[in-house]
Amino acid sequence: MRLNVCMIVSGDASWTVCVGPMAFWVALLEKAYAKLHGSYERLWAGQVCEAVVDLSGGVAERWSLKKSVNTPGGKSLFPELSEEMRKQSYISCCVHEAPMGASEQGQFHALNVMEWKDVKTSAGAQVQLLQIRNPWGRRCWEGAWTERGSGWTLLDPSCSADLLGHTKEGEFWVDEMEFRQKFDEVTVGYPISEDHCLQSIYTGSLLTHTQQIGGSWVKGHSAGGCRNNSSYSSNPKFWLKVREGGEVLMSLLQHGPWSSLYNSQKRKSVGNTPQHPYYQAIALHVWKVDKKRFNLTRILNSTPCASSHTHTYEREVVVHAHLSAGFYLLVPSTFLQGAQGHFLLRVHATCPTYLSTVKVSVQQECVEGEWELASVRGCWTVGSTAGGSRNFPSHGQNPHVPLIVTYDPGGTNVRITLRQHMPENSLHAIGFHIYKVPSEVDCMVISGTVCPVTSCVPHAHSQEISVQCRLPPAGYVILPSTYQPDCSAEYTLTIAQKIPRKAISCQERLGQAVQETSHVCVMGL
Repeated sequence: MRLNVCMIVSGDASWTVCVGPMAFWVALLEKAYAKLHGSYERLWAGQVCEAVVDLSGGVAERWSLKKSVNTPGGKSLFPELSEEMRKQSYISCCVHEAPMGASEQGQFHALNVMEWKDVKTSAGAQVQLLQIRNPWGRRCWEGAWTERGSGWTLLDPSCSADLLGHTKEGEFWVDEMEFRQKFDEVTVGYPISEDHCLQSIYTGSLLTHTQQIGGSWVKGHSAGGCRNNSSYSSNPKFWLKVREGGEVLMSLLQHGPWSSLYNSQKRKSVGNTPQHPYYQAIALHVWKVDKKRFNLTRILNSTPCASSHTHTYEREVVVHAHLSAGFYLLVPSTFLQGAQGHFLLRVHATCPTYLSTVKVSVQQECVEGEWELASVRGCWTVGSTAGGSRNFPSHGQNPHVPLIVTYDPGGTNVRITLRQHMPENSLHAIGFHIYKVPSEVDCMVISGTVCPVTSCVPHAHSQEISVQCRLPPAGYVILPSTYQPDCSAEYTLTIAQKIPRKAISCQERLGQAVQETSHVCVMGL
């Protein structure tokens, strides 16, 4: 697997890998992988880190070598990787600009780091050698440690003969300094144990606890952009409960283009930074909170306890941290406000964790007064109550939810939230309209000529949408709908209304009897 990943993403696996009678599975795997992307051409110049994730289901990280070339006092090429992890991890390397006369090396061409050797020169100096392999199986390197290079004269002849004797076609050796100077970046894939658990490349610990949850950035609703924007708080938010302190690996993976969209979008730029043709610049920030009831604005304005630091045009960003027990707020975001996309948030940990979506309470957001909350559960049924948006004549067939407003103190007095009960990967585009019912009409018929007084549009592919507004005292009807007709799903419509009573501030907690009474009131609606 260490070798074959580079071959598959380079697009030349079929003729390079299957040199033995037992290796035909690689060509079959390559064919399936090409079909997933749409064609063999789409595998050309693929990212090794993406292939590692796709083919193993694990996690991979990309490190820049240029940032550490001139680091003073650096004793090891990868101080983060122990000797044991170097042996178990999949490691690939590449250059960003091919040197003159080395066209075989290729720009961004992925090479495999096969082995690490610590040897001593005849003078007693310590040298670390790395064995690199070109997956195309051809010679692509000229340096001090090639077959006839001058580096071997520094070693004992028996040691040189042993290392060169185990060097196959397309393989070569480099020392640590040469590797630092010539290569630009490396990709490190996390090992996977026999029990299918990720193993930390930093500590070697098994990350035995795994959870994942999907989400999306929707323009006008949950695509708040980076922390430079005042709308940052509208991004999707997640709770991570860490039951015991331990090592935690969090990854944010945005969904890639598996269709013609792959090459259809033109490259744009943000300032002096070019945009990726089909990926968003993404980041993940993590804050620790003392309890679930907190001031969201104050938390988001504080310094995160862990983050991916900058937004990058990567398919996946990874955050590694040691977290103590408690609650953590995770906020995935795109750099640009309004940038849409779907993502998968994954958490691997050595300790028990629980990952869930943050559900913002309507009562927490409503201030300056007392609010009454009611929820109505319903469904869109094909051929009956799934009428679609106002673009379709069947719009009036959608469920009718009555709303009576009796109090208008000025300002916002109604907040309505619509939540669909569908998996993240099959969400419908949802919205709703509020129509005023004439006083002389008992049963209102909604037609194309009737205009709503308030709407929550455009329809969004989101789990939950909401609107807050001011409605004069009157009778209304709410029509929740999907954008397309005949889309079946269940939903919950939550209505919060300001009521003419002063809020009572106290430290008492509601008892069970009061809660039961509240349920009766909701049912009575």
